[in-house]
Amino acid sequence: MSVFSRPATEGDVILGARPETVYEPSTVDEAGEVVRESALGGKTLAFVGGGTDLDLGAAPGRIDAVVRTGRLARVVEHAPSDQIVVAQAGLTLGELQRTLASHRQRLALDPPLPERKTVGGIIAANVFGPRRARFGSVRDLIIGISFVRADGTLARGGGKVVKNVAGFDLPKLMVGSLGTLGLITTATFRLHPLPEEEVTLHLPGRTGAGLRSLVRGIKEAQLEPTSVVAAWREADRFDVAVRFEGFQAGVAEQRERLAGLVRGEAGGACEILDEPAAQAFWSRHDELRTTALLRAKLTALPGHVERIAGDILPGLLAALSNPGFLWYATLGLGFLAGSPADTDSAARAILTARERVAGLGGTLTLQAAPSAIRERVDVWGPPPPALALMQSVKERLDPQARLAPGRFVGGI
Repeated sequence: MSVFSRPATEGDVILGARPETVYEPSTVDEAGEVVRESALGGKTLAFVGGGTDLDLGAAPGRIDAVVRTGRLARVVEHAPSDQIVVAQAGLTLGELQRTLASHRQRLALDPPLPERKTVGGIIAANVFGPRRARFGSVRDLIIGISFVRADGTLARGGGKVVKNVAGFDLPKLMVGSLGTLGLITTATFRLHPLPEEEVTLHLPGRTGAGLRSLVRGIKEAQLEPTSVVAAWREADRFDVAVRFEGFQAGVAEQRERLAGLVRGEAGGACEILDEPAAQAFWSRHDELRTTALLRAKLTALPGHVERIAGDILPGLLAALSNPGFLWYATLGLGFLAGSPADTDSAARAILTARERVAGLGGTLTLQAAPSAIRERVDVWGPPPPALALMQSVKERLDPQARLAPGRFVGGI
């Protein structure tokens, strides 16, 4: 095999599974060669981009080799007039955004750590940031994908199709797959223009009931914020940041309407953050979502925020040191962070919270956790009703179960 390779080191371990070899292909053909040769040898593989989300999912059963995509890092095509870009999997989001910015465009995804997160990793881990409130997730922005199947053949789906896999919406299928279905090589995204203006408004001391009222008011007023994030402060109190972006006149109009809406409430407070203060808030947001030993994601209907704040959050926060919680108020997505004060207590709190969230029709999954917590709590929780369908897709695309075995839901 002519592809650059090296012995694995401690930095290549994935949730306790240590590979023997690391491959770093510099072309799509080389990537196909790695996967094809590994298939002939019956070796298991895992795929790594920036390595920022390797704590996601369950520990793999066994990993013989890792394929790193850092050398697949170029923009293949950018059509500004069509608002389309094709990028290789190893390109970082930060570098992609700088390329697009020269044409006053952007990929409207803003997960934390953009200088490390890669195109392929963003897709495989289905990561996103607070601008999802306005622009949607990866699934809403990806229109085409190329990847290497488990046998080493190249498959494409969606925009610019050459060879498809019949019956599958491949771009969406690969989102959140954690490398269990194939090695992503390129992706095609639709783009958005860079905004003329951006402003963040700060609404301090909101209760759970106040958050629900705020979201209702935003919808009734037909406002279109790009982000609405509530950061837990104490007890049933949240500091809320609402961000508007777009043309200068439109941003000013929306800003004033929200300020009027909030100030019309009893005890309502609203201030416009200057640029340093706004950057500080969003930096704290990113830090909370990326640095804690234990991180979990909650999903529920936005209207359930009072139940979450009053019945579910206190037990979770009490079981953690340096706890934090973010709530994407218009989406019904929450992010818990902290360090387990006591392993058994933290595990019990997570299981109790998971049961209560499920009673609301939601879910609680661990995004990162120490091994002692993983031994007591399934990171995914109960398997979803679509598990049988997921298993059939896995069998179709990876019949020998060699790609990141065991990392996905239900041991897929």
